[in-house]
This record gives sequence, C-alpha cells and structure tokens, in this order.
Amino acid sequence: MTTSGPRKAETIYLCALELLARDGYDNLTMEAVARQSGVNKTTLYRWWPSKDALLAAALTVAAPLRLSIPDTGGFAGDLVALGLEIGRLLSSEDTSPIVRAVLSASAARPELASVGQRFFGDRLARERVIFDRAVARGEISAGLDPAFVIDLLAGSLWTHVVLRGETFSESYVRTVVGVILRGVSSPTV
Repeated sequence: MTTSGPRKAETIYLCALELLARDGYDNLTMEAVARQSGVNKTTLYRWWPSKDALLAAALTVAAPLRLSIPDTGGFAGDLVALGLEIGRLLSSEDTSPIVRAVLSASAARPELASVGQRFFGDRLARERVIFDRAVARGEISAGLDPAFVIDLLAGSLWTHVVLRGETFSESYVRTVVGVILRGVSSPTV
C-alpha cells in the first residue's frame, strides 16, 4: 500500500479493480466503489478526483497487480522470471479480467489510455534494475534499451495470451527469452 491515502486504500483498490473486471470501465463509478468498500464517497474524492485517478493508483499498487522484480543472478534468468510474472498477471483468474477490461476500454478513452501509460511507465522504471545488474555483470551492453526488450517480452505475452487466447506456459516464456537474447547479441539487419 502507498504511504499516503486513506486507511482502507488497499480495500478501495481491490473493490475498484473487482468492479472494473466485473462491470467494465463504463459502468465503474466512484459511488459503486464507495458502496462496495464501505467508504464514504467524499473520502474517495478527497484522495482521487476521478475514477481514472483511482484506477491509476489501484493498477500501480494493488496487491493482485504487483510485479516482483526478480534477481536470479543472471540476465536470462531474470527475463524468464519476469516473463513468468507477466504471464501470471495476464492469465490468472484474478487478474486477467482486469487486464482485459483496461485493454478493451483504453482504445476509445484517452483518460484510461493515460492511466495505462502511467502504469507501464511505473513498471518499466522498476524493471530497469534488471538491466543495470546485467550491465554491471557484463552480460549486456549499457546501450541496450530496456523498454525495447520489455516490449518484446511483454508484447509477445500479451499477443499470445490475451489477443490469441493461447495457454500461458513456462516453455513459451523460455522460447521468447531465447529469441530475445539471440537478437540482443546479434547485429541488426
């Protein structure tokens, strides 16, 4: 939970995400979150001026969507572990409906798209440590763009799991990481 916010912030976040997954973005209201979380609506508006602000906070810090940053001792292992975390978020019964609701609503709603951009920006900032450690160990060049590698890893998982509806598996993650690593060490075409 964040260091600032109402006492029941985690409960509020969980209720907002549950309502988002169940009812969709259009039907998510601050009133419904207040009712379900048992918090006064004025308290919600004191901390978050809109449902988009509440969603931005919930997506970033709520327990179900937290992403642990692995430290396996090697770049390849870290990428596999990160891919497994991303795959879990995309395929889990608890988190998949949230991801799908945000994805489907973002295209037509600039406010929600900006929530997603903040969410992924925050994730990338925390994932950079994987690349810093790999550079320090001499495994990758300091010039390698972390966003590019994460886009390849996460993008392949999004396409595979969310867009194609394929089953998530560790072997898929390992295959993707293998392709990324071979591409990282090869000159561009």
